[in-house]
Amino acid sequence: MAVPRPALSLSLQFADASHRAQLPRHKVARWMRAALDAPAEIAVRIVDADEGRAMNRDYRGKDYATNVLTFDYAHEPVVHADLVLCAPVVEREAREQGKTLEAHYAHLLVHGTLHAQGWDHERARDAKAMEARETAILAALGFADPYA
Repeated sequence: MAVPRPALSLSLQFADASHRAQLPRHKVARWMRAALDAPAEIAVRIVDADEGRAMNRDYRGKDYATNVLTFDYAHEPVVHADLVLCAPVVEREAREQGKTLEAHYAHLLVHGTLHAQGWDHERARDAKAMEARETAILAALGFADPYA
């Protein structure tokens, strides 16, 4: 019997709609729920390179577009967060890594959802734990190890 996953209130926004067909709401919700340990209210925004670069510059001081930014506001009792994914970066990385676009989005949404709950990968020990968690979640969803 499947283990019930925590509730997820999801707002899915497409400022860059180039991947809308690859990101149906039911799949995005399924991938994110698999990574949740608590109920959550999360907004996911898919952006273009200009918006991705501006957000990374303004909030992290890094003047380039990155694949996913996580803004976590609360971890409990309900996770509150925004995830911002940059469509051109995700597409380029998927191509470079020989992954499908779907597999890479699934990985980044799981990754961002874990960050929203306080997971981090700044120290080697934390990175190893987070990568193992991501790999297990993605395997349960039918995706290959993103770090292999």
